[in-house]
Amino acid sequence: MKTIEERIDELSPELRKLSLQIHDHPEIMFQEKYAHDTLTAFMSSHGFTVTKHFCSLPTAWRAEYTYKTGGRTLGINSEMDALPEIGHACGHNLIAISGVGVALAVKTALEKHDVPGRVVLLGTPAEEGGAGKVIMIEEGGYKGLDACIMCHPGPGPAHSVGLGSSLAVQNIEVEYFGHTAHASAAPWEGTNALDAAFLAYSSISVLRQQIKPTHRVHGVIKGKDLAANVIPDYTKMLWLVRAPTWAELEILRERVKACLEAASLATSCKIAMSFGRGTYDLRQNSVLASSFGDTIKARYGWSTTDAEGAIGGSTDFGNVTYEMPAIHPSFAIPTEQNGGNHTRGFTAAARTITAHEICLTVTKSLALTGFRVINDDTFFHGAKQAFENS
Repeated sequence: MKTIEERIDELSPELRKLSLQIHDHPEIMFQEKYAHDTLTAFMSSHGFTVTKHFCSLPTAWRAEYTYKTGGRTLGINSEMDALPEIGHACGHNLIAISGVGVALAVKTALEKHDVPGRVVLLGTPAEEGGAGKVIMIEEGGYKGLDACIMCHPGPGPAHSVGLGSSLAVQNIEVEYFGHTAHASAAPWEGTNALDAAFLAYSSISVLRQQIKPTHRVHGVIKGKDLAANVIPDYTKMLWLVRAPTWAELEILRERVKACLEAASLATSCKIAMSFGRGTYDLRQNSVLASSFGDTIKARYGWSTTDAEGAIGGSTDFGNVTYEMPAIHPSFAIPTEQNGGNHTRGFTAAARTITAHEICLTVTKSLALTGFRVINDDTFFHGAKQAFENS
């Protein structure tokens, strides 16, 4: 642990600079060019072999370091994307430097303690709605990893981390096609696509009374410029369906789909519907989570929570947890009242020196857990068994 702590403390000024660079150049999903170039240059300068534009994604990347031959492979994720208009309101600048810090600290530990193994840091774009990790999984970007780790900031009590689950999510995009007509002179000649959208919205609003408290359905009408004296011939809606598990989501999705189709039938509009890539719930590996939690409690006096039930958000890292032993602890940073994730208050909070220092404490505990994956046979096989049993 001392090796890891000293290395991360040594790297702190560089990591702080990196965090501010990313924070001050916010880029939305699939457009993280500055972050891609900055992070790959940094990893290359620290002795990692870098693959730019990894998989089919122009802003994904892979940084790899191998010490001697044999040994296991630890995977780590660094997210990069910001949100439209409000920048790094989910703290991905902190996630990025945490991944970098874990990778460099484990590299140092392998060398100093003469432990064969490999460290792979993946730069994963488009977590905010683009399912970048899901695409990378589909294209083999996670193959060869024995475990994968990352962390995520959020609001909460000081010196606390969460090891709970998250909601599975899938988006549904629906378009209604009608026929224009003069809304006063000949409305009977029109087929109203806006009516279809409003019927769908109303039906889903009624459906919410009949779904479980842990389920979520929310959406918006996108459409186009509309005139009050013209029967609209086109509207577009985007819906997100969430549930604590993927199996529950599939059931809820069919009920939402029925509402959308019924609106088409009732208004005589044609319908086109498409489903986005599914993002699964988080399956925190119990062995990895216990190691991380025990370390941060014993070493730094922090508290941990793993309360039953999922947090309200979703992450494409959930799909990673279905592929291998993995953890995704959340950690609390101070923010203004009602300044949680996806608010301007959180954007400001993610830039503070306090958030940076908190992030590095989490990074140290995460790095030790990652090092144990490579160094400790009994520990790794326990994590693997827990994954297979989940």
